[in-house]
Amino acid sequence: MHHSADALTLEQARAVLAAQPFARHVGTEITEFADGAATLVVEVSIEHAQQFGFVHGGVLAYLADNALTFAAGSALGPNVLTGGFTVTYLRPARGGRLRARATVTDATRRQAVARCEIYCETEGSSTLCAVAQGTVRVVERTLPSNGSSADARAPEPAHR
Repeated sequence: MHHSADALTLEQARAVLAAQPFARHVGTEITEFADGAATLVVEVSIEHAQQFGFVHGGVLAYLADNALTFAAGSALGPNVLTGGFTVTYLRPARGGRLRARATVTDATRRQAVARCEIYCETEGSSTLCAVAQGTVRVVERTLPSNGSSADARAPEPAHR
């Protein structure tokens, strides 16, 4: 596994997560961050539900996206953005807590491919509800702290 010289610690990764307004809105916590792996957890609330009472697919997709990127960031360093990902919903999630664990499958100096499994955990049971795979790329610099994307230099897409 490639390790960036400017790798983050778990505490620094928690600070990065805390700086994401959407992550705070959803209630995301990071519990693992090292060696090409990251685990994010969300306590399910009624605000996460869709019309049938299941956790909305957008919450699961967000969780997969962020877990994939944090796992890759543990291998590539802090200046990374998702290049793309796919998510497959296997079973509905309802109540309890969501746990997304992502691991890097392969990494070069500039990008990583990672896989993620999302479990819905309730008292005494853990059910696999979604899986995802994505590509995360190193960017030249991160977004300014004011939230403006004017200075962001993301890599060009591979296909036009």
